[in-house]
Amino acid sequence: MLRLQNVTLAPAQGAPALLSGASLELGQGEMLALVGPSGAGKTSLLRAIAGEIAPLEGRIEVGGRAPDALGRHERAKIGYVSQHHDLVDMLRVDRNVMAGALGRWSAPRALRYLLWSTAAEREEALDALAAVGLSTLASRRTGTLSGGERQRVAIARALVQAPALLLADEPVASLDPANAERIVELLVSLARLRGVTLICSLHQTELAERYFPRIAYLKQGKLVLGD
Repeated sequence: MLRLQNVTLAPAQGAPALLSGASLELGQGEMLALVGPSGAGKTSLLRAIAGEIAPLEGRIEVGGRAPDALGRHERAKIGYVSQHHDLVDMLRVDRNVMAGALGRWSAPRALRYLLWSTAAEREEALDALAAVGLSTLASRRTGTLSGGERQRVAIARALVQAPALLLADEPVASLDPANAERIVELLVSLARLRGVTLICSLHQTELAERYFPRIAYLKQGKLVLGD
């Protein structure tokens, strides 16, 4: 599913390298925690896997192809959950969730959905919300939700993409310890249930060790695989 070969990354063009010589392989359905302090390169690595930035050296392959060579529908198979949620506060919860389908919909269908949604589309949103325990909040305005609820909405939106690979970038950074553990447990259980390959970046080593069978540490510009 995912292969990194001697990857060197910088967060932006002309910036110093954050990570060098990184190599990693993950099969379909495998789960990996990416652990390191702020500024270690976790976000840059996930963005590179998602095809948002290109490596300075080396090669990244998702399903055997470079991320920037993937077509629109193939790229939609890479789900991304950020620590900032990236939700539209003024929209209803179910509308934010169904934004996850835009990568696999045509432009006319996406426009039609904004004006009028079908029963099947509403059911799909409810199914995703039920998976994260929020089906009763479908009609609420997203801006009224708590931080933990908003993160669950972001996960539901990623589920609507039907991803083969799910990247979670510091999904619990702004949550209290109890909610942080619930979100990590939810991500892992959903990935296991759906056979999704999951990479989750975390600060908390104890959460990584508790929930993930594989851990990679970012240390001094290197990716170090745990035992």
